[in-house]
Amino acid sequence: MAGAEGFVEADNAEAIIARIEHKSRKIESLLKQYKPVEALKTALEGTYAMTSDERCKSAHWIAVHRALMAIKDVDGMLSSLDPEYYDILMKYLYRGLSTGDRPTCDQCLRIHEKLTEKAGLGCILRFLTDTVNTV
Repeated sequence: MAGAEGFVEADNAEAIIARIEHKSRKIESLLKQYKPVEALKTALEGTYAMTSDERCKSAHWIAVHRALMAIKDVDGMLSSLDPEYYDILMKYLYRGLSTGDRPTCDQCLRIHEKLTEKAGLGCILRFLTDTVNTV
């Protein structure tokens, strides 16, 4: 999986959060340059899905959410996104849907529809069956 880091100890959580903060600044810079697809790619790179620390997961969700909400051209985004990121993107889409926030859910559903068309139902099934690598 793209950027899987393995489970981390609490000692490493602060280091991971520092890397996520650095990544967030890079994402903001890309968004200011009107490069939302590159911002999303940056957000999905080095995903810390295998950490059990909720602070790390929340910090990374905030970065991914910021990039997701800036996407206007879903088809263009998916055509430039490497297939290795489809599964992790699907995980974040379901995390977005779980927030209950209307704009976030609307955006996640738009992307979910197009991602399912492109990646197939296997992407959803892998999300549903992977109870270890949660985001």
